[in-house]
Amino acid sequence: MTVAEKTHLRERIYVGGEWREPAGTETIDVINASTEEVMGRIPQCSPADVDAAVLSAQDAFESWSAMAVEERAEHMHAIAAGLGERMDEIAATVSQELGMPIGQSKSIQAGLPTMTFGSMPRLLAEIPFEEEIGNSLVVREPVGVVGAITPWNYPLHQIAAKVAPALATGCTMVLKPSEVAPLNSFILAEVIDEVGLPGGVFNLVTGTGPVVGEAIASHPGIDMLSFTGSTRAGRRVSELASKTVKRVALELGGKSPNIILRDADLETAVKDGIAKCYLNSGQTCSALTRMLVPRERLEEVERIAAGIANATKVGDPFEGDTRLGPLISETQRDRVRGYIRKGIEEGAKLVSGGVEPPEGLERGYFVRPTVFSEVRSDMAIAQEEIFGPVRSIIPYDDE
Repeated sequence: MTVAEKTHLRERIYVGGEWREPAGTETIDVINASTEEVMGRIPQCSPADVDAAVLSAQDAFESWSAMAVEERAEHMHAIAAGLGERMDEIAATVSQELGMPIGQSKSIQAGLPTMTFGSMPRLLAEIPFEEEIGNSLVVREPVGVVGAITPWNYPLHQIAAKVAPALATGCTMVLKPSEVAPLNSFILAEVIDEVGLPGGVFNLVTGTGPVVGEAIASHPGIDMLSFTGSTRAGRRVSELASKTVKRVALELGGKSPNIILRDADLETAVKDGIAKCYLNSGQTCSALTRMLVPRERLEEVERIAAGIANATKVGDPFEGDTRLGPLISETQRDRVRGYIRKGIEEGAKLVSGGVEPPEGLERGYFVRPTVFSEVRSDMAIAQEEIFGPVRSIIPYDDE
């Protein structure tokens, strides 16, 4: 067993305000995206663990929802402070799991969750929990037990975006983080435990979507479900949740356009657009992956985009000059390379990048920053979410 494995070996889940053994003995390896080596292990929980977590959350709901808003706000402030003290650890963990360059990881992957919890006291002070409108009294009450199933691309940020407002407004939580990048969620659970949140308010169960995720989505004790992930998985979650008529919030895939008009400063616009496409190695649902440009300026756009892509340093996320780390997994790397092949086969013009691994980076889930031009809107790379550092430039004739 390596030092990394010892450091990130997680054998217990957090349920009912304590670290307890899961019902089964199966585990899931967590892989370092840059080295392809095992960097940790987590429990593969079972539906029995979900039952225990839901029961704990139900038991805690009455007292937590009745707690004074000001007291819940103090808890949120304490969690933010605890995360702030561990920002370096969070950033390094996510950079290993996911591959985001360490500087960005500290500001985004560690900074945003801290800010989210830290913003709750101010937001709570602004929410009118009781409001008279005409001759009616509108009372805003917590939904109940909230189940959260979160993705791997912004792992702790997406957790905080669900957990913080739910807890702040009086709900209790059952969280299943992505099994691909789960280690950061244990740091949050440790912080929550240290600040003394009442037992059962926050519960952490780990495992795969088909086992733990589906158990949460279909559980009759879950009052609301929040899911972020693929469109395909979102359909399945909705199907399961509908059987118990629970509230469902879905945040699924995207294919956002980056529209550049004729009078734009191309150097500025293209540079900004490439940055918004390549952030987090393109693994962002709001990434601006389709760049629409006037046809008469296409050659100039290609030149600028190719220059930026070719100058983008791909490599070890812990090296200071790295701008693009690996993708999250072998599966994701192969998927993205498959889309690059498909773009070539469909006749798009390959301006930079390609399917070959970056030079000197045969190990790790690295993909070359790629730019296609003369992309038609009916091509797969123009229509489907690639989730990698692949830019499609689509020329238009008139606005």
